[in-house]
Amino acid sequence: MKVMIAGIAGASLGTEIAKSLRLAGGYTIYGCDISGLAYGHFDPNFTQTDVLDRDNYITALRQVCAHRGIDVLIAGAEKTMSLISAHAMQFEADDIQICQNNANVVEVCSHKARCFEMLAQDGIAIPKTRLLQTPGDLDGFKMPCIIKPATDSGGSAYVFFAATPGDAKLYCSYLIANGQIPVAQSYVPHDAGEFTIGVLSLPDGSIAGSIALRRSFESKLSVSAQGDGFLISSGISQGEIRNFARVRRTAETIARAVGSTGPLNIQGRIAPDGKFMPFEINPRFSASTYLRAMAGFNEIDYFIKHVSKSGVQPSLSIREGWYMRSLDETFTEQRKDIE
Repeated sequence: MKVMIAGIAGASLGTEIAKSLRLAGGYTIYGCDISGLAYGHFDPNFTQTDVLDRDNYITALRQVCAHRGIDVLIAGAEKTMSLISAHAMQFEADDIQICQNNANVVEVCSHKARCFEMLAQDGIAIPKTRLLQTPGDLDGFKMPCIIKPATDSGGSAYVFFAATPGDAKLYCSYLIANGQIPVAQSYVPHDAGEFTIGVLSLPDGSIAGSIALRRSFESKLSVSAQGDGFLISSGISQGEIRNFARVRRTAETIARAVGSTGPLNIQGRIAPDGKFMPFEINPRFSASTYLRAMAGFNEIDYFIKHVSKSGVQPSLSIREGWYMRSLDETFTEQRKDIE
């Protein structure tokens, strides 16, 4: 089966998907990216890669998929996921199976304020969350808090810890000045544990399985920022995979609440009252998907085989233990450019 991964920058989702498919076996793996220096171009897990024209992305992606005879298309980046979702009918017309969540879930979860408002209406415990049109909208919001963009901040991008109203308003102003719509969330301490959970739902809404990793912050690789009384995790998860049944049950409840029919990645912490409280929900595979595959939970292989009705359905049982990450290096004499 020929699989195209769209978005193959290094140490991120696209290359981790490739490693998971290589581990499963039985796939010819292709990749594409708008950058000629994306790490995936030099990654031996890919059979062939292509550089796409940024200004005509969907057209270029359809052309390269046709040229390579692609059967399955997977987004390897958040923006790529949204673009593919918006043009899903074109890929379906090309007889290409898209392996991602449904368009409604992608739209809802891609806007943090709307997503968390919906969860609160369903009775799911969440950090207090407020959309900010102006810095003045922070008046009365309890400190400390987290300020981040309402969209395009997966993997802890542009996340800021604010200890005082002045700090919060300053960063809010910064985001607005740079064309972002900020959102404020109450800060949940990490002392009782931070988790990243994958919930794999099938097209009929049933849940195939879930897996939870309790994050370790002993390595700086997993820490974005740290100070007196706070810690902001980076997008690079590592730590302990075990049953964590209560955390997984809450994550599965969230998946049902948003109407998930594919991969869903949830990040959250245990609040002082003992409840699991999500702070980030992304309707896609996680960059920690290869750690999950190593544990026996190869969600990508499972989902592809289910939706394409091909091959023996793999198990999603897990091998408990610690799963750690590092960085890889490579050398090239010449970058890859658009052919």
